[in-house]
Amino acid sequence: MSFSQQAFGRTGLPRWLIERVWGLEHAFERARASGKAEDDTRLRIFFVLALFTLGFITLAIGATRAALFSDVRSGGSLAALGASRADLVDRNGMLLAADLLHYGLYIDPREIWETEETRRSLLRTLPNLEPERLERALRGNRRIFVLGALTPQERNRVHELGLPGVSFEPEQRRVYPLGTSAAHIVGFSDAGGEGISGAEAAFNDDIRAAARNGAPVPLSIDLRVQGALEDELYKAVAEFTPKGAVGLVTDVHTGEILGMASWPAFDPNKPGKAGVYAQTNRAAATVYEMGSTFKAFTVAIGLDSGVATPESTFDARNPYKLGYRTIHDYHAARKVLTLVEVFQHSSNIGTAKLAESVGPQQMGRYFAGLGLTTPAKVELVESARPLTPKVWNDDAVASTSFGHGINVTPLALARAYGTILNGGKLIPLTIRKLEPGAKVDGPRVMSERTSLQMLSIMRANVSGESGSGRSANMPGLSVGGKTGTGEKYDPAIRGYSRSRQVSSFAAVFPTTGPVDAKRYFVLILLDEPHGTARSAGYSTGGWVAAPAAGRVIERIAPFLGVTRRADVGQAIPVERPSVEQMGEGQ
Repeated sequence: MSFSQQAFGRTGLPRWLIERVWGLEHAFERARASGKAEDDTRLRIFFVLALFTLGFITLAIGATRAALFSDVRSGGSLAALGASRADLVDRNGMLLAADLLHYGLYIDPREIWETEETRRSLLRTLPNLEPERLERALRGNRRIFVLGALTPQERNRVHELGLPGVSFEPEQRRVYPLGTSAAHIVGFSDAGGEGISGAEAAFNDDIRAAARNGAPVPLSIDLRVQGALEDELYKAVAEFTPKGAVGLVTDVHTGEILGMASWPAFDPNKPGKAGVYAQTNRAAATVYEMGSTFKAFTVAIGLDSGVATPESTFDARNPYKLGYRTIHDYHAARKVLTLVEVFQHSSNIGTAKLAESVGPQQMGRYFAGLGLTTPAKVELVESARPLTPKVWNDDAVASTSFGHGINVTPLALARAYGTILNGGKLIPLTIRKLEPGAKVDGPRVMSERTSLQMLSIMRANVSGESGSGRSANMPGLSVGGKTGTGEKYDPAIRGYSRSRQVSSFAAVFPTTGPVDAKRYFVLILLDEPHGTARSAGYSTGGWVAAPAAGRVIERIAPFLGVTRRADVGQAIPVERPSVEQMGEGQ
């Protein structure tokens, strides 16, 4: 092979083309050898024309393809855009988040013919286009990005204007079709496709991997449950005007979070327009002194450790002095109470005496076993660390027994309640949908017997005439629960404020059935609510949170397959429970 043949071969040209080129060259040589110079000239002209024709056809095909399929070639499909994210859906497949194709608008002033016409047409067609930004682009000397997140419809409207110097590049944009609904559990991602908060951050790698397979990532929440939870929570917010609020619904056996709401909310489609306060997931990232909801843990610990039985009595006739402090009841019963009555009356005195009998070391071990001394185990990166006593002494035990001196997140509270309600095992919470029938295990903290006893005691607190949770009772649904009103520490007075409270209600339903029966936990929490005429001026958990929890339970029970039972009635109805019935310890 000659040098020329070798050179052609290295170009990677098709073999048939090389053979024909050399065939023509041999034809030239034969024409010269026969003395027919004119044939030699005609052949060379034909060869040059053929090459030009071939080049023209190639360029025409390329230009046509670029014009007709420009979006595809430049990465218009989401699969070609590198940082694609899979859809997020709820447990029933309802869409929560998706990548949609959008476009970025670019302007090259060097190609513009009529600057004024371009300015006027773009501002008329794109109302969101900032005139100052457009002006800088028109006065520049290079191609520049002007506006992003154009929908295909907006892009087409601009394209139809036929403006020279105006072009587009495809870009993917994460879209949250439900807006503020479930915003804190779904979270959001940045423009580069990186998860920032919520499930978007927790499952960032999984979401990207799933995009390559075209499969959605299902979360644990049920949008029907979420909708009812948000609606009732926001109604309570509108009535009692707190500075913040939280709503939770969990499956106590699997740890799945079926609904989670945090107020104030934000729109993940426009996270930059919401402040940090609104973006904060109060269920996971904010710690509170939960007040009397902690009495459920103290009573359960007393039962499980053998220190007390439901019939054990505690003298609550007088304030209880422990060390340098004196413990009072919010609404003093001034009598000897059984353990069940201590729970129903939410007696600080009775609870502190029970905790003292349990002892600091044992209380500390149980609190750790319930997950109250560590961040709630859940996939959310926002899960905050609790504030716990530095030393478990008698003073710490007395305070924490009724929810003072320890700050935890609502998620940590929900996980601990799940333990005393599911048969005694500490189950991690999850925002990932589990397979139906999945068996979730965890370390045993309490006995099944203790769990059944607590279900009965919590039920009595809602169904009994003297229970503080009576306003959460729903006929036929066997609701149990515990009110909580934690006074907030005020540095200005170096003590607890009587006017600033965290008011909550921790509920469970149904309380009937064996220990492994389907069972759900519901929490409503209002941070610094204000009393109204309807609540007789009170802002405690029994007044502001328990009614909302009851309404949530009534609405979500059908979605969860919980049917009303005729043999589970409601306590004697009253228009407005008395202060004593609705009162609770602090």
